[in-house]
Amino acid sequence: QVQLVESGGGLVQAGDSLRLSCAVSGRTDSTYLGWFRQAPGKEREFVGRINGSGNTYYTDSVKGRFTISRDNAKNTVYLQMNSLKPEDTAVYYCAVWIAGTWKYWGQGTQVTVSS
Repeated sequence: QVQLVESGGGLVQAGDSLRLSCAVSGRTDSTYLGWFRQAPGKEREFVGRINGSGNTYYTDSVKGRFTISRDNAKNTVYLQMNSLKPEDTAVYYCAVWIAGTWKYWGQGTQVTVSS
């Protein structure tokens, strides 16, 4: 079983930056790690992912502002968020791709961006 623990959320102002971390137990260096978010009253949405080689993919709304990276030695994946907007306010989750699905999830960390 894989366990994921997010950290780094908080309250920031529009235009600020924030870096989220996700500590992963278990070996996941050869698979995708992803970030998702869920705003109040909305469905959970995909933010981006990174594979074992460091290749990334992002949803359009965060391209150029968010960067995902991973440190396989530390079993940690990061989400660097720059130029934050109020519409980025959400609970952010990390997840690991196993057997064709996002199988394991963290508990989430709240990010609130004030205008």
